[in-house]
Amino acid sequence: MAGLELLSDQGYRLDGRKASELRKVQARMSVFAQADGSAYLEQGNTKALAVVYGPHETRGSRSKSLHDRAVINCQYSMATFSTAERKRRPHGDRKSSEMSLHLKQTFEAAVLTELYPRSQIDIYVKILQADGGNYSACVNAATLALVDAGIPMRDYVCACTAGFVEDTPLADLCHAEESGGGTSLALALLPRSGNIALLQMDARLHQDHLDPLIEAAMTACKGLSKVLDGVVRQHLEEVSVLTRD
Repeated sequence: MAGLELLSDQGYRLDGRKASELRKVQARMSVFAQADGSAYLEQGNTKALAVVYGPHETRGSRSKSLHDRAVINCQYSMATFSTAERKRRPHGDRKSSEMSLHLKQTFEAAVLTELYPRSQIDIYVKILQADGGNYSACVNAATLALVDAGIPMRDYVCACTAGFVEDTPLADLCHAEESGGGTSLALALLPRSGNIALLQMDARLHQDHLDPLIEAAMTACKGLSKVLDGVVRQHLEEVSVLTRD
């Protein structure tokens, strides 16, 4: 990354965005007829596919089921062709297991699991193309897939990254910005209540910098919630037109 200017003197980033500007988000719901819910989402050049099955009876050992709420099972994976490195990525590798756990913790904070005791909800997410913010794209795609499956949630779950470049907080980082050596965090938010579902940091950060970084990520998440809401409303309009015809 030596010699690569992540933020110009005029305040523009590598892709021409301002510091707080989000990447373009495009999404579609109901992309798989076989699943209970599904969604495809592009957040910049990062592309994610999410599929939801359930609620259904707990599979495998009965000891896994909970008498008062549903179990959320999350599986994260990356397509072999998702990055420039063509290395095989087994499902059980450490990074995938860690991401699966983060997704599980995120959606346990949002899904009304108490409505489905002794049940299981499966969320499968795959990164088809990686260009930074993989966790964020997965959360946003899975949120749309859960809405598509008709599973009640407390609110949309919106996720975004933020990082520092030359003491300026940047929102929604691309891969070049994530790997630029600065500290970054990923944050998942329930926008209406302002509750944070998950906050993840991979490096140390001075306490004075933490609040501006969280603020930048939360503001970005609130902007993303409007985008996701627009996707849901457009999908409902399309479905209502089809059912009328």
